[in-house]
Amino acid sequence: MTDRRTYIDIHILQTVPPSNLNRDDAGSPKQAVYGGARRARVSSQAWKRATRKAFKDELGIPADQLGTRTKRVSTLLASRLAERTGLDGEAATRLSNALLTHDLDIKPGKKAAESAYLLFFGRAQLDAIVDLVADRATELTALADDALAKAVADLPIRAQLTVKHPIDVALFGRMVADIPSLNVDAATQVAHALSVHPVEIEFDYYTAVDDEKTPEEDAGAAMIGTVEFTSATLYRFATLDVQHLARNLDQDPEATVAALRAFLRAFVTSMPTGHQNTFAHRTVPSVVSYVVRGDQPVNLVSAFESPIRSRDGIAAKAAVRLAEELNRTSTVWGLTPLAVASVYDPASAAVASSRNGPEADPASAVQAFGAARSLDDAIDATIAAVRPRLDGSTTPR
Repeated sequence: MTDRRTYIDIHILQTVPPSNLNRDDAGSPKQAVYGGARRARVSSQAWKRATRKAFKDELGIPADQLGTRTKRVSTLLASRLAERTGLDGEAATRLSNALLTHDLDIKPGKKAAESAYLLFFGRAQLDAIVDLVADRATELTALADDALAKAVADLPIRAQLTVKHPIDVALFGRMVADIPSLNVDAATQVAHALSVHPVEIEFDYYTAVDDEKTPEEDAGAAMIGTVEFTSATLYRFATLDVQHLARNLDQDPEATVAALRAFLRAFVTSMPTGHQNTFAHRTVPSVVSYVVRGDQPVNLVSAFESPIRSRDGIAAKAAVRLAEELNRTSTVWGLTPLAVASVYDPASAAVASSRNGPEADPASAVQAFGAARSLDDAIDATIAAVRPRLDGSTTPR
């Protein structure tokens, strides 16, 4: 497999209605100042979690092919030991603790059955640990504590967590400060989503009525409160290092392609769930552009450093700005993409161009984004552009 650099940048414009996708410690929608204007913000962590969930919820990938982030690694391992070997719960827990304590030195947490920190790992990796002791589990649990620790001392427990990473661990990485050898460098970077225009925080004053009150009783509400919200057209960006992902997946081209396909769809279709029952905010993007590069990732947020101010729609104008910035990175900086595959409406982008004045080029969107495609077609085209670079052959510019 080739070591040449290959990146897939994902650029998304997505409009959400009144919502509170991602709130701060005071319950307010997260914000940031950019270009001298206050913007709506959704943290990268919030969208990465939504993306991880989308692998299972939207793509149908079996849970045993995915990772889990938990403090209960010992409990999960004990459950698998009991299932495979027939050990009772107490014996399985004792063997699990012995395996994890010796080679991994996973420190206990404040609560029973929990470690001191979250560990992100694959369920199949736990099964690989079980494989090491399954045929002699009963024999091991019959030993005294000191003898058990000595008996498992030479087992490569740690090694099972450093290979055969599931898609989400390979993509998003893992950091274990106390055990650096377990760290996995992420293959993807996700930016905080920002609104392309200024926003103001608004307040929804709500009341709840007691259904069992009689007309003769106090007619007032049983509960009152407020919830803060914004509405915004967001620019979302992520980039994926294809070769790094391949290394995290043990240089398996087919596993790498499967992971790429899963991420390209899940990142686009996922949505953070903050206050979702209150606002029903789930929308689909107005623009999705996959840009394959062989030089470096390029975040195009500079297109919106000057905030868009409009009374007749923002999304189409944002698409023109994004297209112009993508073109500018090629003409000015020489960062020409290897391939571009996009989902957008050329007609609305052309109308927005005409409204931006004579200096705007109505064809800029088509020039930058290429022919408009369906999401499935755009993903297929992106995979087709990347696959030869995994196989070591030449990808035409």
